[in-house]
Amino acid sequence: MPELPEVETLTRALHCGKNGSCPIVGKKVAQTHLLWKRTLANTTERKLNKRLMGQIVQSIGRRGKFVVITFNQETLLIHLRMSGDLRVEIASNSLLQKHDRLVIDFMDGYRLVFNDPRKFGRTWLTEDPQEILGNLGSEPLDSHLTYAQFHQKLKGRKRQLKSLLLDQSFLAGLGNIYTDEALHLACLHPLTLSNSINEEQSKGLLKAIRAVLKEGIQRNGASIDWVYRGGDFQNHFRVYQRDGQPCPVCGATIERILVGQRSTHFCPICQKLN
Repeated sequence: MPELPEVETLTRALHCGKNGSCPIVGKKVAQTHLLWKRTLANTTERKLNKRLMGQIVQSIGRRGKFVVITFNQETLLIHLRMSGDLRVEIASNSLLQKHDRLVIDFMDGYRLVFNDPRKFGRTWLTEDPQEILGNLGSEPLDSHLTYAQFHQKLKGRKRQLKSLLLDQSFLAGLGNIYTDEALHLACLHPLTLSNSINEEQSKGLLKAIRAVLKEGIQRNGASIDWVYRGGDFQNHFRVYQRDGQPCPVCGATIERILVGQRSTHFCPICQKLN
């Protein structure tokens, strides 16, 4: 599943385009086509078309793992889940593809297409994005999230760090990859209880989270699923999916365990459980 860096990379690509400007920002919707009913989570194709027709795209952004497309009266939220992807193209020059699920045509000939081979992706159309996004936790890269606040958030929970960091109501955007990478960088065992770490450790953890996310964005995310191409962060993993290989820091063999039914990779020497 794409995490914060992959979604951020996608939204930046959609917003910037090949020539530095987004071809759909400022454009008016002509019509919509829903090609897989379950892709649209909270309304019908008829209502989607009625509500979006004539609306103008104001911006494209991200909140947690959601792509946020803001129109002048509505907001379209897209969660890519396992295999979702978005592309902008000129309709007259391109044929729709086998796994296209939702198409938005614009009056100048461009179109936005949501493609999703595994059909797990979902979209929501809402006048109030907080109806969907309101339960998300802090953005880890938000400068308003201070080290002291993060420490208090950790102290207020008694959960294993791996599970807590995956909880989108705690921090928005982290998944398996960047959680494992951040915990290794911070030298914290994934089973460590969140309320047991001190201020220095919690500060180090937030620094590590931000460092791996920024590196992931810089490298255009990780391309580990056949759907995603272009990123190369997978070539720089410290521990994720490297079980049985040497730790890049100490040389010990990286191990894999299950935490909350999620594969978790760590170094038993760098990340000792106290």
